Amino acid sequence: MSRWRVGVDSGGTFTDICLFDEQAGRVETWKVPSTPDDPSRGIAQGVEEGMRRVVPEAKDHPAASIVYFGHGTTVATNALIQHRGVKTGLITTDGFRDLLEIGRQKRPDLYDIQADKPKTLVPRDLRLEVPERVRHTGEIDTPLDEDKMRAAARALKAAGVQAVAVSFLYGFIRPDHEKRAVAILREELPDVFISAGHEIAPEFREFERLSTVVLNAYLGPVMGRYIRRLSPRLEALGMTATPHLTQSNGGVIGFPTAADMPVRTVLSGPSTGVVGAQAIGALAGFADLITFDMGGTSTDVALLQDGRCRLAAEAIVHGYPIKAPMLDIHTVGAGGGSIAYIDSGGLLKVGPRSCGADPGPACYDRGNQEPAVTDANVVLQTLNPEHLLGGRMKIRRDLAERAIGRLAERLGLSIPETAQGILSVVTANMARAIRVISVQRGHDPRDYTLMAFGGAGPLHAARLARELDMGRVLVPANPGILCAMGLLLTDLRADFGLTRLLPATEASTADVAQAFAGLSERAERWFEHEAIAPAQRRLARTVDMRYHGQNYELSVAVPEAPIAPATLQALAAGFGEAHRQRYGFAADGDPVQLVTLRVEATGIVRKAELLANPDAGPDASGAIVEHRPVWLAESRDFVPTPIYARDRLRPGNRFTGPAIVEQMDATTLVPPGTAARVDAYLNLILETAT
Repeated sequence: MSRWRVGVDSGGTFTDICLFDEQAGRVETWKVPSTPDDPSRGIAQGVEEGMRRVVPEAKDHPAASIVYFGHGTTVATNALIQHRGVKTGLITTDGFRDLLEIGRQKRPDLYDIQADKPKTLVPRDLRLEVPERVRHTGEIDTPLDEDKMRAAARALKAAGVQAVAVSFLYGFIRPDHEKRAVAILREELPDVFISAGHEIAPEFREFERLSTVVLNAYLGPVMGRYIRRLSPRLEALGMTATPHLTQSNGGVIGFPTAADMPVRTVLSGPSTGVVGAQAIGALAGFADLITFDMGGTSTDVALLQDGRCRLAAEAIVHGYPIKAPMLDIHTVGAGGGSIAYIDSGGLLKVGPRSCGADPGPACYDRGNQEPAVTDANVVLQTLNPEHLLGGRMKIRRDLAERAIGRLAERLGLSIPETAQGILSVVTANMARAIRVISVQRGHDPRDYTLMAFGGAGPLHAARLARELDMGRVLVPANPGILCAMGLLLTDLRADFGLTRLLPATEASTADVAQAFAGLSERAERWFEHEAIAPAQRRLARTVDMRYHGQNYELSVAVPEAPIAPATLQALAAGFGEAHRQRYGFAADGDPVQLVTLRVEATGIVRKAELLANPDAGPDASGAIVEHRPVWLAESRDFVPTPIYARDRLRPGNRFTGPAIVEQMDATTLVPPGTAARVDAYLNLILETAT
């Protein structure tokens, strides 16, 4: 009987299923519409349909042959965006009640005096203070007042909170008071979700740590309910494998850990796409990539240098600082469902508002009458004007034309010109996102290959590459489900950090060695908890560093040898190089400071194996299934264009644009003047004239 490894990516519009047969080495894919009211329903439906398709004989228990199940989700992200978390209370150090609202006193936009700050997730009446104080040295200045702590717990219970966050000023240095506060809360509120700063973000910077622990509490019951719904649905299908969920750092964790630390899953879906891109880029021979993941609701971009995506120790997600390790991914509200409109100044705009999976674009015929990016592609016939998902999902071009026609009348343009305008605007939005992670950080996008995936990525990639003067686009074999495939290409992973402000000099050698020894012990305990065999355990060390007096840090890798005076010298030199790369200079001679020491623990698991295929020659004519008129911006008219079936293209095949390549999970546009070839791993590589 076959043994299947299954990856599921639940997005805002579609739920993607990737199935890998360990014995035969084949990859199968499936895709179903998401169910935003209860994402677990769409996931169970997708797994059941996908497994029945590949194992038709397993009638009663279609998921019984699944030996690994990995899952990426937007549940935490969507709950944060829509402010659909639970009623949350906060207990903090006396005098710091309003820190959550004051923050860093930064405006989201420096020159917009009317810019709104994000909603404060805990109202002031639910933010309570208790007397306690630990000094920055770890010395106890004021013991925790347990009577007032218990009174605060009872007050929050009377208020009906469903979650409580605990964050004391120097809890990351000495967590004794936080631990005791949590114990009292568990006595007084046994059914309430409790989150403590020393467990979630044991690092310095009080506001960011406070924001992170509050977010974790706010999202905890939401994630817990989701997991409690999903688990029995999978069990009902006969699945006995232990399910895993993706973290924002690209690794996976068990469902219980995800339920305790939902804040680590806010970039759960996009992170696995980056992991998949790393693996496929390495096989294809491209180490320097800019990933372009365009889905139905948003676009996620990331930069991979030497085959690796930078791991950020802190990020702002939808306006909220999160101090947790996550892949450096930048997101913009530009997807296939992004709605086009005319602003008060009469200009055409696209997004960030999206029609999502329900009702979806106008062409879905589910009641939406506003034009979306997908409608523009259907009108121009770059997207199949009759159906999607390989014929399983019928669409109506006439409804897309009607929706875009209303905009065209106001703009004084034809319907095709308006549709092309929508695509041009959304391309400019995505180009700005890529410049944020490249040009603004000292990287020239022309030195990178654009890797396009997501349901809509390949459709827009060639145009985007030309906008950025990038000469090459790589479209993987299954671009629409790459995030799901990434779940089959990643390992178990956990990150541990410890803040210690030390000079990068020989005098700090013993302190650094001791700190890393403690972090390694925590990593070993995690390995044991996850039952990872000693031979499959990997540790990597980094340090966040800065010049003395700076307020921001850069991450520097620690040499693998035991910590010695030479290690500190290497770190200082590495920081200088990192600073030069990011800012264009290094202040040689200025004192350098170690800030936060980190250990990345990786448990190696068996992954899907992508195998090379023999060359079949350059003739791709056998993959042409039809011709249809497609609007091309270069011609400003509809031009008869060959349509290629992706599953008929073979390694070595070559053709030139204009052309459209269709497959169940995505469509690729090959514009005029672009050469396309298929490599040994069935990747489609476009060489774009710049």
